[in-house]
Amino acid sequence: MPRFNSRMETVQSPIIPVIGQLIRENPGTISLGQGVVSYGPPEKAIAAIPEFFLNLENHKYKTVIGISPLREIIAEKLSQENGISITPNNAVVVTAGGNMGFMNAILAITSPGDEIIINTPYYFNHEMAIMMADCRPILVNTDDTYQLRPEAIEAAITAKTKAVVTISPNNPTGAVYPEETLRRVNEICRHHNIYHIHDEAYEYFTYNGISHFSPASIPESEPYTISLYSLSKAYGFASWRIGYMVIPDHLLEPINKIQDTILICPPVISQYAALGALKTGKSYCQEHLPNIIAVRDIVLTSLQELQDRCTLAPADGAFYCFLKVHTNLEDFELVKTLIQTYKVAVLPGMTFGTQNGCYLRLAYGALKKDTAKEGIGRLVEGIKTIVK
Repeated sequence: MPRFNSRMETVQSPIIPVIGQLIRENPGTISLGQGVVSYGPPEKAIAAIPEFFLNLENHKYKTVIGISPLREIIAEKLSQENGISITPNNAVVVTAGGNMGFMNAILAITSPGDEIIINTPYYFNHEMAIMMADCRPILVNTDDTYQLRPEAIEAAITAKTKAVVTISPNNPTGAVYPEETLRRVNEICRHHNIYHIHDEAYEYFTYNGISHFSPASIPESEPYTISLYSLSKAYGFASWRIGYMVIPDHLLEPINKIQDTILICPPVISQYAALGALKTGKSYCQEHLPNIIAVRDIVLTSLQELQDRCTLAPADGAFYCFLKVHTNLEDFELVKTLIQTYKVAVLPGMTFGTQNGCYLRLAYGALKKDTAKEGIGRLVEGIKTIVK
């Protein structure tokens, strides 16, 4: 068959499968790559599954935007925890994970050739979604500590700009954006009549007394603010593929079209499990945070040994560290050497949009303390040896 051109040729390949293949080729490798947690779903999530089977109607298509009981408990959670009221001016849509929520949003608000502002380092699936929609990602650099630069964001807005994307707590950097900064970005979006898309997948993962803030809680922000959430991290729910979004009411019709075409409805059995998870509440995640904090302390303490070879900015959220390595090596080559020689896997910064220098993202959410000590020890040894 002759080779054909496709829009997908301009979209980067997902890095996780590439690193996964290298790990499989090097047995015994400890992964500091993929962003998952070490625990599984709460008991109430599993206990909800038999309830799903009690009703034969559950094997048929259900409402495109999610079953009513799940949307209702999400609305309660948003009100109590995020300060977001669900009114006639906005709506909750259940999605098959947070990534689908982002894709829904991009397809709903853009036409080919439009621009979406994302901050670098960016979450690679966001950049990929923008490219898939035949839109143009406009990259705005964060500062040296990976914090937003509102003035630079505003300067990047053009007549083609449709949205500014922010993620806090951040993937890949672990930065948490202050309320004041997010309010400023949200106001910029209001002033320029564009959308503010805010990803809050890591809302419960903050440290050192740092607070999480939801821009959709700002009064009168409903018409232009889109909020994205996920159960994958907080509830050990990654493979169940359930997230949700809060959208302006005028986007409900286009998002209905998108989701009905791509998905028809989120998997109903997963929605039942999600209902059980949300009945358990955020305390479930909080029970597991001490272990994550203990692992985080091991990681940060060990990385101090690399102060002369790496720069590490504050990472007060999520479960990532983003290292700038002082070397002329390409980051993917460094990653391959770390896997093949030192049996430890991290992700290269290039997949997150870093272009000047060698960067590595390491994830520690899936690690136990013993594994963390061994894995981070291998990383430190490898960088000390490779980077003179």
